[in-house]
Order: sequence, then C-alpha cells, then structure tokens
Amino acid sequence: MPTIIDIKEFINIRKDFLTIDVRSPKEFLQGHIPEAVNLPLFNDTERAKVGTIYKQISKESAIIKGLEIVGPKMSGFVKKVSKWCPNKKVIVHCWRGGKRSGSFAWLLELVGFEVFVIAGGYKKYRQYVLENLKQMQLNLIVLGGKTGSRKTEILRGLKENGEQIIDLEAIANHKGSAFGWIGEANQPSVEHFENMLFHTIEALDITKRVWVENESRSIGSVFIPEVFWNNMKNSPLVNIKIPDQIRLEKLVADYAQCGKEVLIQSFKKIEKKIGYNHFKSAVEFVENEDFISAAKIALAYYDKAYLHSLQNNPTLSKLDIDLDGENLEQSIDILKKIEKF
Repeated sequence: MPTIIDIKEFINIRKDFLTIDVRSPKEFLQGHIPEAVNLPLFNDTERAKVGTIYKQISKESAIIKGLEIVGPKMSGFVKKVSKWCPNKKVIVHCWRGGKRSGSFAWLLELVGFEVFVIAGGYKKYRQYVLENLKQMQLNLIVLGGKTGSRKTEILRGLKENGEQIIDLEAIANHKGSAFGWIGEANQPSVEHFENMLFHTIEALDITKRVWVENESRSIGSVFIPEVFWNNMKNSPLVNIKIPDQIRLEKLVADYAQCGKEVLIQSFKKIEKKIGYNHFKSAVEFVENEDFISAAKIALAYYDKAYLHSLQNNPTLSKLDIDLDGENLEQSIDILKKIEKF
C-alpha cells in the first residue's frame, strides 16, 4: 500500500520526488501544483464518460468502464514514469486523493516505485494555498515608475544581484498594459496564478525584504489576491524616473518588431480612454511605421494613469530616484543601497 502524506509533509519532501498529477488535462490546466507533471488516467472525454456512467447508472459500472479505458494504457504509464524518474521516487495525487491516485500508486508500487499519495489531493493543496495567502505579510518594496522605465529589467537585475523579488508579470505571462499580451504565452487561470504566486513566496526568506513591481490589481486576465494587493499598497514605493526619450526608445525597441496588426489591436483596447482622434492618429503612425509618434500617444495616456494612481494612494511611503535609464548596472547598484525611507 502507498504511504499517505498530508500537505505539510508533501511540502517538506517534494524536492526529492517527482510529483505526478493524474487528473484530466482540463483539470490540470485550470490549476495544478507548480512543478507537477500531468499524466492523466483519462483524457477529458473519457473522464466525462466515466462521470456520466457514475451518475446515471452506478458506481460499479463507472469503475468497470474506467478499467476498460485505463487497462491498455498501463504499460505506457510505467514506461513514461520510469523515463521521467529513474530514482523511482514519486508523489501521486488526483482531485481528492481518491480512486485515480490510489490505482495509479498501486500500479507504480507493483513495479518497484516508492510512492506517496497526497491525502485530499489537489483540493487540499488548493485550500492550503488560499489559507496561507490570506495570512502572509511580506516586507515588500514596490518598484514603480512610468511605462517604459525599465522596471522589469531592473527587477530581474536585482535578483541576479542577490535581492529577493516576486516577478508578477512573469507569473501572469503579461506585462500589465493593453500591449502586455504581445509576445507572451497564454495566461494562466486566476487559480493557477495564485498557486504560482504562493509557490514563489514559499521559496523566499520572508524575514528579508522582497522587491515587487508596481502593478494594477489586474494583470491582463488575472488578479492579484486581495491580501497580497493590500500588502503592496501599504508598502514603501521606490518611484524611478528616467528621461522620456529613453522611455520612448525602450517601448519602440520592445514592440516595433511585433507587427502592425497586433499594435493596432492593442491601441483598439484603449480607444475609448485615449479618444477616437488619438486612436486614429496612433493607427496612422503605426501603419506608416512612425513608432515613436505612436508610442508618444500611448505614453501620454499611461503617464496620466500612473500619476493618478500615485495621487490616490496618499499614505504610501514614496522615494523618488532619478536614473539615467541607460546604465542598468548602475541603477541596480543605487537601488540595492537603499536602506530605509
């Protein structure tokens, strides 16, 4: 029989094991334990079929149908897991730690694997994430600045120089603005975004400071959890300033090669906010490859929005720092030396 472990035990030992999620692809996509691999007993159609039989006929009939589906796949499962995990140490889970994970664990034990099963499955892990996110208070420093101020580059540079960071845009697969989807992979669900955020925080020393980029509550289609959002809003802000020309050049370098259609599509998202005349001008600039002029229209809107957000957070402890915007290493060194403010 496989060993049953609770979530805390799982967290403590997971780094030495391969975590296998045997739920269907659709379930996995909705949200999963970070770093787990998906090896579904049933594909989405098969899962729906077994579930229908369970509800409309009987539990026994559903089990028999499940065995018919899984039986021919068993040798393939073993070969795949053996290739993935030569040390033969695995942790298995399904939705609630039930029949799917139990049967898969039995199969792997039969061929000599050391197998643990998570009590309560992914459902219990999800509860653990939500409970901990509600309680966490981090020593955050929020890195702010107008659009094009190289905040993301600076944030990642801080990490390379030994500072702790939470890269919300990397977790969200989105840069935050109407243009933020360009060049990014599909966004995770809100549920999985929360899982990934918690997974990132787990790896930090929460007694030390953590840098995070200033963001809106929504990053594309996902949302920052309320407690973490309030933590950000009540943390000190380092507001970096770099020359407007460098910001323009940065935006053009990032987006001009992405294609005219996607740029126009992105401007369309803010048409009502910038006004039809500005939108029309931006489209003409893009079509004529005058990307600097198009970027100026976008910056005028985003600068106004950013300043408005600062004015509506009067309790924020704010430190303004002027950077030249070209010497990234010098900028990072200046920020690293910040102590208190």
